[in-house]
Amino acid sequence: MALHITLFNKRYPLTVTAGVAVFTLYHPPKPGKGHSNATKLSYYGLSLLGINLLFDGLTNTIQDHLFRSPQRYGSIKGPQMMVSTNLLGFIFQVSYLLLTPFIPTTFLPSFVPSTATTEFSSAISFLQRHPAVLNDILGFCAAGAIGQIFIYATLERFSSLVLVTVTVTRKMLTMVLSVVWYGKRLTSMQWWGVVMVFTGVVAEGVLSQREKQMKERAKIKSR
Repeated sequence: MALHITLFNKRYPLTVTAGVAVFTLYHPPKPGKGHSNATKLSYYGLSLLGINLLFDGLTNTIQDHLFRSPQRYGSIKGPQMMVSTNLLGFIFQVSYLLLTPFIPTTFLPSFVPSTATTEFSSAISFLQRHPAVLNDILGFCAAGAIGQIFIYATLERFSSLVLVTVTVTRKMLTMVLSVVWYGKRLTSMQWWGVVMVFTGVVAEGVLSQREKQMKERAKIKSR
């Protein structure tokens, strides 16, 4: 959302944005744990999450810009974008796995293992010990591919705003089901965040529908 606003001047419902922020950022302190150590881990985790969100937001924002600029980049279809993105991701991931053992440890970040056992060899070893997990991996890949078809179709036919609304709603529904199914607990502020998100989504849908009806009536009157 932030990248769409800063780079392309897009606007999102304030209620949805505020609800997601309240739910994500509000975490009451947990008693009985070291404050300094927990704070360091929290900052480290938030920094990693921020990097992930930055690149994920850039990807989504640029993809939306490509779809909306056919006069500059040509006509791009959802399946074409999907194949290109996944192919590049596959190339970068395989390059990382294969080249990591040959890079000196002094040039590697702290989260990369410095032992002779690499992530690629560990993954192969795990599959050899647990071959049944291959079915779960294939199922996960199939589900992800089907989900991406709908994601890129939404980006192509509608916009990133609609996609963000769909994904936020899906994530919130998943969270609510997780709370109900696994008996997890949320704070009162987090529940308020959930309510704000769903209220914003519903209000956005109602207002969009009314705006569409008003435009159709204006066209009919102009005739």
